[in-house]
Amino acid sequence: MAWRSSGRTNTALVENLWSNGLIRSPLVKAAFLSVDRAHYAPASPYEDSPQSIGHAATISAPHMHAAAVEALLEYVTEGVKERPRRVLDIGSGSGYLTQVLAELVGEGGVVVGVEHIPELKEMGERNMGKSAEGRALLDSGRCRFRVGDGRKGWAEPAPAAGQPAVGGAADSKAGDKNNEGGWDAIHVGAAAVELHEELVKQLRAPGRMFIPVGETDGWDQYIWTVNKDKDGNVKKQRGFGVRYVPLTDPPKGKRVQEEL
Repeated sequence: MAWRSSGRTNTALVENLWSNGLIRSPLVKAAFLSVDRAHYAPASPYEDSPQSIGHAATISAPHMHAAAVEALLEYVTEGVKERPRRVLDIGSGSGYLTQVLAELVGEGGVVVGVEHIPELKEMGERNMGKSAEGRALLDSGRCRFRVGDGRKGWAEPAPAAGQPAVGGAADSKAGDKNNEGGWDAIHVGAAAVELHEELVKQLRAPGRMFIPVGETDGWDQYIWTVNKDKDGNVKKQRGFGVRYVPLTDPPKGKRVQEEL
């Protein structure tokens, strides 16, 4: 089913993901319909397959993005809790999923995309700027791109003046359920060799993480969901097998170049 969801338009792709049961929530469907994948995928944007975006990175297949958003939905959508949503997208790559998540967090929330390669961070911003909706998300501060080592999570500074209602500061106490920082949801878009405890610590209580974990040079990778309940208790669950590019150090020396 996952590989049969391709369409000739963005709407057709999303409708196929919906009819195949890969998108289940009307909220998720609306978010996917609002973000044109052609602004993010360099070729054949409406195929349900991963594609290279350069720098040894890919934009994941739409069905994998759908699986991630469905898994995190409870912790992403506005109105579930009194405090604004805070979502971290590690390995944001093209910026596609970052915008989809930003469509769901609501006006008071914030989504931060983290990339270890500056060129990919810039690509995400550039791609999001191709639509009026994307530009509005960037201008409001509701969606932000940063350069850093996602394996260590991220501490986002307090909003600039003029963005007082968006997000908040994340600090070393990010895992404290009473802290205003931390993350309600963390999405990791590359395979980690281990389930990094620093990311677990930065989950709010309650919160959820979606992360592929496993050997990066083989097929032994699985999606893990990590749930932290309101009391801070953590439960880790292994899910289905996947194949992701590795979550690694950025390339050293000169820039990595690939044909798109």
